[in-house]
Amino acid sequence: MNIQYEYQNRYQSLIPSFESIREIFVADDHSIHKARNELKIIELDGIKTVVKSFKIPHLLNRIVYTYFRKSKAHKSYHNALRLEELGISTPKPIALIEFYESGLLGESFFIAEYFEYDFTIRTPLLEPLEDREAIFKAFAAYTYGLHQKGVWHLDYSPGNILIKRTSSGYQFSIVDINRMEFRPITPLEGCENFNKLWASDEELEIMGREYARLSGFNVAVTIAEMKKHNDANKSIKNFKKRLKNLLKGNFSTPV
Repeated sequence: MNIQYEYQNRYQSLIPSFESIREIFVADDHSIHKARNELKIIELDGIKTVVKSFKIPHLLNRIVYTYFRKSKAHKSYHNALRLEELGISTPKPIALIEFYESGLLGESFFIAEYFEYDFTIRTPLLEPLEDREAIFKAFAAYTYGLHQKGVWHLDYSPGNILIKRTSSGYQFSIVDINRMEFRPITPLEGCENFNKLWASDEELEIMGREYARLSGFNVAVTIAEMKKHNDANKSIKNFKKRLKNLLKGNFSTPV
């Protein structure tokens, strides 16, 4: 068993926690998300953190992540450092930890400080908040700012966009950042980044008008592009759901 980790110097006191993170994670019951990967809120040496445990890859991917590609934990940590350099809010990165067995990547963890937020962008999309229009405009402006700095979040979905109300408006912070690209983004291409919100046409119009105002792009084209990508994403997801249900039905039918 071999352990490798990277961390920011100001968290040096947490080294014992890094080395025992597997045991600490298993013993803690403050899970906030569990699917392929699991997130838990864990206090480490007085610091409230979110620890993300990545599922052990299957054998082929263990080889790939060991020799050819960086692990998801590695990408999460280094993408967070890059976002900090660009002045973009994301929970403060603390460390990445990787465990190797028989020379291949096994368990891996990404640790960040807990970000105190009020809700995600999902809330105004689903609930009639009084300031939902202001939130959508601020979100469009925030997204435009990301694109201006060359940040493309490939998992830009409602649960990954945190919002905190402040005295001056809203603070946005992005999570689940292991899949990101850093490159130039045109206003036309930027319209596609709203496609995973499952927003209504009315909501996209609010966002589209603000995005167009800031980018100087044509308003009608901006809104049309957002709706096109949004509808395409919904169609793909709905098709996958229907196919999954159909396959389940077939498998449950007696032969």
